[in-house]
Amino acid sequence: MAPDDDALLDRAFMALADPVRRRIVARLSRGPATVNELAEPFEITKQAISRHIQVLEHAGLVTRSRDAQRRPVHLNPARLEALTAWIDRYRLVKEAQFRGLDAVLEERRST
Repeated sequence: MAPDDDALLDRAFMALADPVRRRIVARLSRGPATVNELAEPFEITKQAISRHIQVLEHAGLVTRSRDAQRRPVHLNPARLEALTAWIDRYRLVKEAQFRGLDAVLEERRST
């Protein structure tokens, strides 16, 4: 993994460490939304929501577009897929180790 990839990965995980940002990502998984729409379920200011969105943008997890007067926020599925792929590498290694352990235990049971 290149140093730039490490920095992106770090920013993405730091962005997702905040529960408000995780809820924003969850909401965006259902489709694009404006800052006003994203702010509705929270008891914080729209400015605070905008700062959370900026953190998510900096991490590459969301993008914004312009639609007349609207500036919808979109989830970046490719970035989420990169995070999932990184996690899956380690999950697959551990699953292989557990399968090996299961085989050893089964062999001992049958003797």
